[in-house]
Amino acid sequence: MVLTLKDRLEAEGYTVVPKKDGRSGEEEAKSGRYDLIVLDLMLPVRDGFQVCSNLREAGIRTPILMLTARTTILDTVTGLRAGADDYLRKPFDMQELLARVHALLRRSQKGAARGNAADGPAAAAVYRFGDFTLDTRRQELSGGGKPVPLNTQEYSLMVYLASHPHRVLSRDELLDEVWGYGSVTTTRTVDVHVAWLRQKLGEQEIPRHLVTVRGRGYRFEP
Repeated sequence: MVLTLKDRLEAEGYTVVPKKDGRSGEEEAKSGRYDLIVLDLMLPVRDGFQVCSNLREAGIRTPILMLTARTTILDTVTGLRAGADDYLRKPFDMQELLARVHALLRRSQKGAARGNAADGPAAAAVYRFGDFTLDTRRQELSGGGKPVPLNTQEYSLMVYLASHPHRVLSRDELLDEVWGYGSVTTTRTVDVHVAWLRQKLGEQEIPRHLVTVRGRGYRFEP
């Protein structure tokens, strides 16, 4: 599979550096020379969960697309909790993988551009809801005066939801605006990220701020 992915990605114009085990891949990724990491879950020496977690703990913010043959929602949540930006189950269509690679790269580039432009007062916003404060200048969510750790994708989703209060946001809109997928793919990643945000907000059983609108999407209620 490694050679197939390498050939296809290179045919699309990407430069690819493959590694055959988790430890060597982790060391290479820590160089910070890459725009995207495509990480298989089942790797020799060190599995993808551990590699992903180690990279995030080391301060590597490079987008990570995790690939796996596992199908349970628990595995998906575990991968996202480790710091992956997205999760693609095998077997997958190559066009879907390419679409996600493109979307992650585009979102990362847009995020960097926003960061470079965020020098004026108008670039920052602070959203307060319940006991929580979302400060986009500091790129931080806090609750009760304590920081609430969010990975990159959770933060992006939280900002988009908070900036569109009382409005029903469909999964397609969230995929397009937050992930950059448009209509090229279907994924449960929105539901997983919302569920994970709810857990961090302490509202798994009775959602107060992240409300499900059955058959339509989600609504943020400050």
